[in-house]
Amino acid sequence: MAVPKTKTSKMRTRRRRSINMAFTSPNLIECSNCGNKVLRHRVCPKCGQYRGREVFKPEDLA
Repeated sequence: MAVPKTKTSKMRTRRRRSINMAFTSPNLIECSNCGNKVLRHRVCPKCGQYRGREVFKPEDLA
C-alpha cells in the first residue's frame, strides 16, 4: 500500500486545489448576423438566428 514519506504542507495542498478549482471564462463567439457575443452552438438571443437560419423572431421574447 502506498504511504507518503512526508506530510504534504498546507501551502502545497491549497495551491493544488486552487489550480484545479479555477474558474474559466466561457468561450464567446460573434454572431455571424448581428455581431453580438454568444455562446457556441446556441441561438443568438438578439437576432434569433443560428447557423444562418432564423429560429425564432426576437419579438417573441418580449
